[in-house]
Amino acid sequence: MRLIIITLFLLLVSSIGFSQNNSNKTIEVDGVCKMCKKRIEKACLKTKGVKSAVWNVKTHELNLIYNPKKVDLEAIKTNIAAVGHDTKTLKAPEEVYVQLDACCKYRDPKVVKDHND
Repeated sequence: MRLIIITLFLLLVSSIGFSQNNSNKTIEVDGVCKMCKKRIEKACLKTKGVKSAVWNVKTHELNLIYNPKKVDLEAIKTNIAAVGHDTKTLKAPEEVYVQLDACCKYRDPKVVKDHND
């Protein structure tokens, strides 16, 4: 019983410490499919200081947990753009966007429509 109490206490203390050093943000990222989801999340998670990145295909919302002492939001957006995806404040370079798979061309209204049907 004592071991359970100690374990619960340590979990509580570690979760409090985790939340104090991290920032939660939600940003909009353009994309249309599960391949986009994988690419966006991977770009974020490769960024030092990012703890969690979950992108929603339907809402285009990217939920981030990151340490602002190690990385700022603009650096994360830059890494997202570097793999071909736009945010509200940073557009992916055209030469990167054109290399995306045909099903991932979120700037093409026909592709977006095909994914929504």
